[in-house]
Parts: sequence; structure tokens; C-alpha cells
Amino acid sequence: MNPIQHLLLVLAVLCFSIGLRTFQNRFLHRLGSLGIVVTSFLAGWLLGGSPVVGAVFALSWFFLPWLEILTRVRRMRLPVERTLRHRTPPNRQTFPMFDELSDAVESSGFEYGADTGWDWAEYRQFYRVYVDGTRRAQASICLVEQSDLAFYYVSISSRDRKGNVFVTWNYPFSYGLKIAPRLHLCRADGELDCALLVERHEAFLLSRGVKVEDLAEPSAETIETEIQGDIRSQIVHNLDCGLLKRDGTEMIRYSVRGMFFLWFQFLRDMVRLS
Repeated sequence: MNPIQHLLLVLAVLCFSIGLRTFQNRFLHRLGSLGIVVTSFLAGWLLGGSPVVGAVFALSWFFLPWLEILTRVRRMRLPVERTLRHRTPPNRQTFPMFDELSDAVESSGFEYGADTGWDWAEYRQFYRVYVDGTRRAQASICLVEQSDLAFYYVSISSRDRKGNVFVTWNYPFSYGLKIAPRLHLCRADGELDCALLVERHEAFLLSRGVKVEDLAEPSAETIETEIQGDIRSQIVHNLDCGLLKRDGTEMIRYSVRGMFFLWFQFLRDMVRLS
């Protein structure tokens, strides 16, 4: 094959892969993602003249997260203590889905508890928390803002009398820290509405052998204290695991081990979201 034919072959595989990614079928969508990696290999091999170059081109997709890790995460410093304070809800431009999500949570039987959150430099988190005494559960709508990145998630949580916390959430990414032993997570589809998220949470509790009478009653007065305690336990656990390290007495940052952990989490998301 001559260079023109090589180029046409690479373009054909690329177009075919992009076409597969337009389908809603998850298998075809992921096959299209794999096709883009194959296209990179073919471009390096057929146009670059070496299968080694092709392998480098293909593998480069899996090392792209290191650009973010080395340029932003490595420099990131956050306080050990996250003090939550009352926060004004975000406006519609910042969080267009907020009112719709709030109505959905209230329609599922939850009552308003608090608007709270914390800020540090360009990092911000806002929580609107609801309580349901009958289910002995809390519902939270959380907006996370990090520089030019923003995302939200909804969680349903319950606490037993032994200090265990059971959370069902639609957090869109793999979590960037190791989960503390007393925190038990169930990931739900991001497209689930609040009512289905509650059903998933109740099924999660049942699968863990947790009954309603085993749970502590939620209180709007202790919401901020409980969230701060959960954040603190996560930080302490990851300091003990070596994913985080202290930077002075009041700040923390990711260790080298923590940066590799983040890379593997990025790779999981690349596979899961492809």
C-alpha cells in the first residue's frame, strides 16, 4: 500500500469509530472508543513508519490524565479542617438543575434541613440537605466547583447507631480518595430520578442487613457537624493510607502514591464512560 492508501485506511477507521460512538448502545459506543485507540496505532504505524510509534500513539490516550495530575493536582493544597457555614443557594446560571432537583427531593417525602458548604480559593462545595424522619435518611444535593470544572450529584444517606454511614449516590466520577471503613457506598445511575434513587438506597440497606430501627434519626441541627465529621474521617483515613500527606500543620496535598491512585481512577472512568 502506498502512503495515500495508508492515509485513507486511517481515515476510514476513524470515521467508522466516530460513527459507532453516535449509537446509544453501550457496547457499540465502547467499540467506537476502542476504534479511536486503534486509529492512533494505525496512524503511528502506517504514517509514522513503525509499530513502536503506533504503540506510543495508542498508549498516549492512557497517559493523558497525567497532564492534569502534574499541572493542577500536584500543586493543589487544601485545608485539613473543612468548616461548613451557611451558604446562599447557587443561582440558575451556575446550577440550572437546582430548582428541579429540589422539587424532586421534596416530592419524595424529604423536608428541608440546611444550605451549607465550604470555600477555599477556587474550590467550592455547596450542599442542600433534607431529612426524612420516617425513613431515617438524609438527601443531599451537592454542587462541586473546582476552577473551571463544575458538577453536581444527589445522595441519599443513612447512619446506624454504630457510626456506619450508608450512602447511595450518582457521583459522576470515580472517587478521588480511598473510602473510610465506616462509609459504605452504592453507586447509582446518574440518570435515575430521586424516587428511584431512594428505592435503590432502601435496597442497598436491605442487602447490608440494615433495618430502619437500626438507624439513627436524622436531625437538621446536626447536619453540618455530621458532614464535617465525614469529611474529617475521609482525610484522616487517606493520610493513614499514604494517599495524602501534610503540607505544614493545616494543609494537605496528594502524595506520589495518591497521584498514581488518581491516575488509576481516571483510567477506570475512561473505560466506564467511554
